[in-house]
Amino acid sequence: MPAAVVVGAQWGDEGKGKVVDLYSEGADVVVRFAGGANAGHTLVLGDQKLVTHLVPSGVLHPGTLCVLGAGMVIDLETLTDEIAECRERGLLAAEDLLISERAQLILPYHRDLEAIRESGRHAIGTTRRGIGPAYESKAARTGIRPADLSRPQILRERIDQNLDQLAPLFAAHDIEVPDDEKRSRLVERLLTIAAPLLPSVGNAGRRVADEIAAGKNVLFEGAQGALLDVDHGTYPFVTSSTTTAAGACSGTGVGPTAIGKVIGISKTYCTRVGAGPFPTEMDEEVQKVWREAGGEYGATTGRPRRCGWLDLAALKTAVRINGMTSLALTKLDVLSGRGPIHVGVGYETDDGVMDELPVHVGGLKPVLRELPGWDDDLRGVRDVSKLPVAARAYIDTISDHLGVPVGLVSVGPGRSETIVLERLFS
Repeated sequence: MPAAVVVGAQWGDEGKGKVVDLYSEGADVVVRFAGGANAGHTLVLGDQKLVTHLVPSGVLHPGTLCVLGAGMVIDLETLTDEIAECRERGLLAAEDLLISERAQLILPYHRDLEAIRESGRHAIGTTRRGIGPAYESKAARTGIRPADLSRPQILRERIDQNLDQLAPLFAAHDIEVPDDEKRSRLVERLLTIAAPLLPSVGNAGRRVADEIAAGKNVLFEGAQGALLDVDHGTYPFVTSSTTTAAGACSGTGVGPTAIGKVIGISKTYCTRVGAGPFPTEMDEEVQKVWREAGGEYGATTGRPRRCGWLDLAALKTAVRINGMTSLALTKLDVLSGRGPIHVGVGYETDDGVMDELPVHVGGLKPVLRELPGWDDDLRGVRDVSKLPVAARAYIDTISDHLGVPVGLVSVGPGRSETIVLERLFS
């Protein structure tokens, strides 16, 4: 089966950019199927870094078709800037980009709405990029899609519909509601930005399905992480889309029988950005050390990430809801010299130890297991047998506990600083 899905197995920021970049070397097509510009993937290009927010990680490989799927929410200005940066570096030729006509667009009023919510006492720590409100418009059937950019009258009608509905809320928070003239300028602005993108807009689902049927290697790239899934994550501190492997089908337009492999990416410890339950979170002073050692700052916002021990119970949940066939472990090198390592294996409840993520996680005490650490520098290791005994035992503990093989281990930020145990595409 030529199609595979790569998803984050935690709360995002697992190092998906590097892993997807490595796996996409053998891919003919790379598809981003969910999320928006709240997800940043850091790619290493020689001695430079390229942070993508909307364009799939396959952008580093000329000739690879990069698809923005129907399940995404797209900010046209962000996408335009990102395409321009890629092309300045000689990447992403016009024929290598396909934007689903069925994706959703993020408009300025979506960001205004999110700003209102995140300024209140019920803030959940979003990136304020308008992601949630754009998905709300989608569910309310008032969303605007790339297909509408070639129909100005319908575009204006839908903008009017959205702004008329939001007018009372905006007025209550002293936010100016655009009048007729400003709405016209918004439409003109959107049409101007969209003009060079329209040749890349099309039936992405059909194209991807055809590529799979032709035996091409297709890689579906997830955004955020499984524990931020709107259905199965730590609700309500989640994103607004389906971040699991199932979203590759609904967010692209192909059937589940097309998927042959599901690779979950997990750090060898845990991080989380923003609010929400985090059972294995370390003491703040310990977090500071790990944060600096691992460079744990958001690729999109620059916010410091919260750090904690690897939560195997949460990871077990992610393995189940994604049907993972293998794991890619990142940042093993950060554990070097940290002393004994702890892993969470469950949560204490009144009914005993729960070994998966419960529906209500807040306030639960984790059950931690201590494992020996190591002091060796791992960045030059390319063979798993050359790792310190304790490091190999740590990998085996993760694999055995989850019942899933480990196919890749990252031992440094560089593309070459990787131990590959399983090739994704032959």
